[in-house]
Amino acid sequence: MKQYETVIGLEVHVELATKTKIFCGCSTEFGGVPNTHTCPVCTGMPGSLPVLNKQVVELALKAGIAANCKINQYCKFDRKNYFYPDNPQNYQISQLYLPICHDGWVEIETSAGKKKIRIHEMHMEEDAGKLIHDEWEDCSLVDYNRSGVPLIEIVSEPDMRSTEEVIAYLEKLRCMMQYLGVSDCKLQEGSMRADVNLSVRESGTVEMGTRTEMKNLNSFKAIGRAIEGERERQIELLEMGREVTQETRRWDDNKESSHAMRSKEDAKDYRYFPDPDLPPVHISDSWINAIRVSMPELREEKRERYQKEYGLPAYDTELLTESRALSELFEKTAEACGNAKKAANWFMVEVLRLMKEKLLEPEQVHFSPGYLADLILMVEKKEVSAQNAKKVFEKVFEEDIDPTVYIEEQGLKIVEDTSLLEDAVNHILDENPGPLSEFLGGKEKVFGFFVGKLMKELKGKASPDAVREALIKEINKRR
Repeated sequence: MKQYETVIGLEVHVELATKTKIFCGCSTEFGGVPNTHTCPVCTGMPGSLPVLNKQVVELALKAGIAANCKINQYCKFDRKNYFYPDNPQNYQISQLYLPICHDGWVEIETSAGKKKIRIHEMHMEEDAGKLIHDEWEDCSLVDYNRSGVPLIEIVSEPDMRSTEEVIAYLEKLRCMMQYLGVSDCKLQEGSMRADVNLSVRESGTVEMGTRTEMKNLNSFKAIGRAIEGERERQIELLEMGREVTQETRRWDDNKESSHAMRSKEDAKDYRYFPDPDLPPVHISDSWINAIRVSMPELREEKRERYQKEYGLPAYDTELLTESRALSELFEKTAEACGNAKKAANWFMVEVLRLMKEKLLEPEQVHFSPGYLADLILMVEKKEVSAQNAKKVFEKVFEEDIDPTVYIEEQGLKIVEDTSLLEDAVNHILDENPGPLSEFLGGKEKVFGFFVGKLMKELKGKASPDAVREALIKEINKRR
């Protein structure tokens, strides 16, 4: 059987994190009542005129600079003409001839090593509305709240050869955009969407196969399944001696299959022409330099700094920098407690555990870093046991309570009263004469039994060291 190579390029749409739309002052907030975040501009009313949102340009510049792109300092908008119900103007304002960014690259890392994925261009454009299919009424409704929401479309070169590379590329873009504050990249809300252009060819050949474009991909898992499904479909066609048709296909993740939507359009089908209502955008050197200076530390830089400045292992820095929100929480905690390694241990174990248990994304975690820092310091000063500190942190994580107050109210502070500790030791030894005899007879493992009993009796209010010391002292008296 012939061997085939998969050739993949992506068109990634990223909603920009502006409060208002690209050409009007309507809200971009997700989840509003249908058709309430609208005005004559974003619903395409005759006579309405677009005005460019300056922040859209700034966010696009940030994304382009981070992705090593060249900047078109003279760029302009074009009209892309097509006729769908969710497109109220019957055209989309986009950029074809002079996109804001072009010829960039990002580096990904997979099991095969590092690889650069080239970016053909990034351009600014407006989003379309959303069609809602009502199966009960057997009709389709249009919500124009999303119409006019600002996007950048990131078009890669066909450099990817596997699902693993595609997912690594998407994760890299998502992380980069979140760190930059360009977008929240929530796939479930549609603020990051990917269309997959895929073809197959015989291994060793240079000529490209016929590509298809797959839409309706709203999760990385769905993207992975769609790639594998389309690859198999195209290979099966070629093996049967049939041709692959260039077309746009819709992926149905529930059925794990795709179906043709329409023949694949070329640029000429959209009859692009310069938008007459929008003047060209002139981007000065000083504007670009100001954007560069304002850009935050990206993940790669942060990982390197954590290893050098905090002395953390590579594995820890990988997890701690996975999202900007988590890394900011960690840094504030480390600064407040003055011990980055201790803070990292708490994040690696307790914070990540609770996030996993409660199915939370880093952006949904809102405890005060100072409270965790206080708890770390209390453990260090032996004011609270590590066991109780973990229980207290669950309350801090869920309710953002002050751990110092909570520990005092719940009586969880480590007991400093030696007489109270001695009374507890005597009580446990008196209640367990059999195990005591075994220990005195040389069965040393029984000592752990007494430590456990005491810790339970004292409800973790004594340190294990203090408990052991008090036990040894009292047992020696009874020899």
